[in-house]
Amino acid sequence: MKAILTASAAIEAMAGLGLMVFPSAVSMLLGPSSDISYWSVVVRIAAAALLALAVSCWMARSDPRSRAAGGVVGGMLVYNAAVVGLLADARLRTGLGGGALWAAAALHTAMAVWCVGCLVNKENA
Repeated sequence: MKAILTASAAIEAMAGLGLMVFPSAVSMLLGPSSDISYWSVVVRIAAAALLALAVSCWMARSDPRSRAAGGVVGGMLVYNAAVVGLLADARLRTGLGGGALWAAAALHTAMAVWCVGCLVNKENA
């Protein structure tokens, strides 16, 4: 579980910091927006949540066999699965989508599968 917690911390910290500094980068996922000032606040709030996930994962990695670490991985499973669904919905139902949308969906799918593997088999994860 230490590997997924470390990887999740790094990925979410990079995404969170990147979106905090460059909120317009969300257009790479969803396409251009006509009201960037409004969405810039929303994106920065989401970026803060990503940073919180990164800190949780980073802290839990020091005791990967604990129930708390399992809870963090469970939370990351819910988060990653929800992101896949939301990105797919954004593309398929609303037509939104930038060049990085499917790459992000693939990354979150892989992370969700990894989370499942860690939760099912703690000893080998």
